[in-house]
Amino acid sequence: MKKNEKTLQSNYLYRGRIVNLRIDRVELPNGKESEREVIEHAGAVGIVPVSSDNKIILVKQFRKALDQEIIEIPAGKLDPGENPADCAHRELQEEIGFKPGKLDFIFSCYTSPGFSNEIVYIYVARDLKESKIKCDDDEFITTLEVSLQEALHMIKNGVIKDSKTISGILALLLEGQDVGLPGRDGI
Repeated sequence: MKKNEKTLQSNYLYRGRIVNLRIDRVELPNGKESEREVIEHAGAVGIVPVSSDNKIILVKQFRKALDQEIIEIPAGKLDPGENPADCAHRELQEEIGFKPGKLDFIFSCYTSPGFSNEIVYIYVARDLKESKIKCDDDEFITTLEVSLQEALHMIKNGVIKDSKTISGILALLLEGQDVGLPGRDGI
């Protein structure tokens, strides 16, 4: 039996600055029809900035969707056609006032594949050089620096709940460690 769904019709309900919302009428693998709500997103980057004294620089900001302030790694939405590494450079300068001397791509992940096509590219930034902060007019950000151990404690205790931040910090923990896992080809 085939496993893919065939799109029969797409209807856009909303086209916005950050997301588009559409309803797709699909044919299921068993031949029946159903509807799928899909949020389209241009993608984003998340950066784990590591200072010269091995502290992770996090940001605290209010997120309206949650109606609360949360702690995250610096991150931002890709502009149309923008290279993720270029976006990472821009977001670091905008949110924490640093340019990376070294920027390493770690992985990419889908945030909520059940209803969104958003992909986030995760980087680690080192050899940070101070630069002028260029926050967007609608961003109000506070920074904090924590050790990797403190960040892990914040995850364990539910202080950090943001998935890209948790993923980035855990990737930093595993960086350089041989954890006995097969490579991509061995999975």
